[in-house]
Parts: sequence; structure tokens; C-alpha cells
Amino acid sequence: MRQENISGNLDWLTIGLYGLMVILGWLNIYAVGYDESVGQSIFTLSLNSGRQLLFIGASLVIILGIIIIDVRFYDAVAYIVYGLLMVILLVMPFFGKEVGGNRAWIGIGSFGVQPSEFAKFATALAVAKYMGSVGFRMDNMRNQAILFALIGLPMALILLQKDTGTALVFSSFLIVFFREGMSPFLIIVGVCAAALFILTLLVPNQWYLHGAIAIVVTILIVMGRKKFRRIALLVVGGLLIMGVIESVDYVITDVLKPHQQNRIKALINPDADPLGYGWNVTQSKIAIGSGGFAGKGFLQGTQTKFDFVPEQSTDFIFCTIGEEEGWLGSVIVIGLFVALLLRILYLGERQKNRFARSYAYSVAAIFFFHFAVNIGMTVGLFPVIGIPLPFFSYGGSSLWAFTALLFILLKIDAHRGQMLQRI
Repeated sequence: MRQENISGNLDWLTIGLYGLMVILGWLNIYAVGYDESVGQSIFTLSLNSGRQLLFIGASLVIILGIIIIDVRFYDAVAYIVYGLLMVILLVMPFFGKEVGGNRAWIGIGSFGVQPSEFAKFATALAVAKYMGSVGFRMDNMRNQAILFALIGLPMALILLQKDTGTALVFSSFLIVFFREGMSPFLIIVGVCAAALFILTLLVPNQWYLHGAIAIVVTILIVMGRKKFRRIALLVVGGLLIMGVIESVDYVITDVLKPHQQNRIKALINPDADPLGYGWNVTQSKIAIGSGGFAGKGFLQGTQTKFDFVPEQSTDFIFCTIGEEEGWLGSVIVIGLFVALLLRILYLGERQKNRFARSYAYSVAAIFFFHFAVNIGMTVGLFPVIGIPLPFFSYGGSSLWAFTALLFILLKIDAHRGQMLQRI
């Protein structure tokens, strides 16, 4: 059988974007821990930048392994990898190492590995495997139920680890389902429910909302009075909306934990308690705003140096970018992410089978969720849910998982001619 020229078929533009982002992330991690009075090297292992360099080196090994392995392997073992990760997630609440209040880590000496990060590409492979099966139809209710089970299981297991942020990432697979033919109804309902939830928190008197909904429903019923089914749906919809409104207080006070309640409060009004639950978002905005147009310069960030922003090398790494590189640097970083997402979508659209295309869209959806939510929470548009910025945030697990997620796609794309025949 003819062997394809893998190095020539790999998408080097995507690889270039990956390499540039990893290097920029490494430099910004160094900026967070830099102390001018000590003058430590970026390679010093006592700094996060030194350890991140080790993680980058391990990523190169992962990339080499992905490229060497036969492309048929990823389709063949998709369910096995998914099942293995689910078993690991199942035992984590009992045997996992607790870090930051989440029992979600496997301790390896002074380092730790977070299995929930790897569950993302395992789920992406499983979803793509199922969607690529013979005779698959997205409009089939059984198929939809199985797909929701595939993403719902890791979400539930990760929630048991008290890691809400990572669990929410799996909701991004709805984008994949929509691309492959699922009705946008569920996505629209979800967006409307989230908007209504936030609106209920913002409006002090819920009776205004009830009144407005009743008026709208009444008008629609009068306009469509001859269509009983439409009237029934409108009535049921109105009742459901009122139910959502009435359940907000219960969810906030009885379901969410105190730290989660504070994150919602910080999103709604961070100025109400700037020294308490609003501290993270307030300091994040100050750090980004202080950078101005061109920033204070590399290693010159004062908010960074005095540790005003918690978790600045991980969840809030974008604050360092905003402060030291300013608006200009922030736009460049955002532009890199947009370019990467567009390139992934391009790779997805040129695939010849549903398995490859579904996997590509899964990669794009996961990256988009991390990118949008991480940057959004640093500027107060989303609640602080603690998810990393791909290739920029410090951490081996996230870097390795994102690397594997991306390079499995590049391997599949490099063999897209063979994939057409084999699957």
C-alpha cells in the first residue's frame, strides 16, 4: 500500500499557529513569576516557566507519537479510550488528589495530571466515531439520546469532582450536533434560558417579568386563535418560562455552593463587594485596563508583580497579556485564536467523511468555548468558572490535552484521502 508523505500533508499553517501560541504563552507565564530583584532565568525549574518548558518538551513527544501512529488507530480505539477515561473519572472522587478544592488530580510526585482534561479529546473521538457510523441520521431520536449520553456522562462524573467549569465545556458539543443536522431548537432554548436566568437576577421585581410574559403570550394567542396546537405550545412555553423565573432563587440559595453563588454575584455586580467576591474580576479589569494601547512592556506589569490577580498564570493569564502588551497585544492574541478556529473549521469542511468532520468540529467547539469563556471571565462578561486559556495558561494536563486534541485532527487531515476509503 502506498505510504503518504506525512510531513508534506500536515497542515503547517495550523502547526505554525500552535507553535507561536505556545511560545507566547510560555513567555507570559515567565512574566507572571518574574522578580527583578532576583533575576531568575526563564529556564529555572523553580519558576512556572521552567516547569512549563518541560511540559512543552513532553508535548513534542506526544506530537511525534500521534504522527507515527497509524491513522486507523484513532477510529478503532475511540470507544476504548472513552471508556477508560470514564472509569478513571469515576474513581477520582474517591482516590484523586485534592487541589484547589477539587478532587480531580492524579498525583505524580510534585506534579499532577488532571484526567478531566483528557476526557475532552476522548469524548470528541467517541462522538465522532458514533456520528461516523453507517446509517447514522441526526434527526433520529435514538441517535440524539446516545450522543447526549456520550457528553452527559463525563459532565456528570466531572461534576462529582466539584469541577463545574470543566464539566460545562462538554456543552460545546451542541455545536457539533447542530452542524450535523440537529434542530437548533435546543440551542435556542438553552441560550434563552440562560438569558432569562441572568435577567431575573438583574430585575429586582419578578412580577414585571411575569406581567410582560403574560401580555406577550396573550397577544400571540389572540393572533393565532384558530391554531389550537400553537396556542397550547405558547401556553406551555409561558408556564415554563415562569417556572424558570421562580426557580432562580432556589437554584442560587439551595443548589449552588457559596463560592459559586459569589461568582454569580460578581458577574451581576462586582462593585458591590470589590474586596470580597468581586475582587478577582475587579483586579482583572484593572490589570487589563492599565495596559492602555501598547502595554507597559514585557516584564513591567505592576499588577502582575504584586499578585493582585489570583491564579494569574492559569485562569487569568490574559490579564498579563492585557497589562504588559496592552490593547494591541490583546488583539493579536485574540486574532491568533480566531485564525486557529477558522483554520480548524476549514480543515473540517474539507474532510470526506462524517467521522473526520465531526471530530474537527468537536476540536473547534472545545477551543472556542475555552477561548470565549476564559477571556470573557477576565473582563467580567462571564462568571469565573476556572478553565484555562489554551496554550497560554500554565499546566501540563491542559497543554497536553489541547495538543493531542489538535494534532489528532492534523493526523486525520493528512490522511483524508485514505480516510475516505477506510471509514
